[in-house]
Amino acid sequence: MAEPRRTPVIAKVRVIYGDTDMMGVAYYGNYLRWFEVGRNELIRARGMTYRQFEERGLILPVSEAAVKYLKSAVYDDELEIHTSIADLARVRMVFAYEVWRAEGASGARALIATGSTTHACLSRDASKPTRIPEDVAALLTR
Repeated sequence: MAEPRRTPVIAKVRVIYGDTDMMGVAYYGNYLRWFEVGRNELIRARGMTYRQFEERGLILPVSEAAVKYLKSAVYDDELEIHTSIADLARVRMVFAYEVWRAEGASGARALIATGSTTHACLSRDASKPTRIPEDVAALLTR
């Protein structure tokens, strides 16, 4: 496998009212959803979509997820999700994330969370580990 490309792709999201609790603080589970936004945008920026990956008969389920919360995101914050590929092996890939709050009403620009997700590459029909195709690995690491 090729060495992972560590240059992040940046996706932007805004914390909507439905993402928050009664105190206006973003619910902790939303970070995993924002990680998914970042992951999708990284794959798209490299020239492929999740749908195209699935059309090849492959799926990338999450086998492990981690989040370290550093500061709170609050209603109406604009967030930047910086996503990179931390590791790419024969049948798995690891994405790394940094969630940054853009400077705004709730404070100065700040790193508010870091995390990672590990994905197994499986065949859609047999649901067994499948090697990540060389052309996909090359695309993701270029």
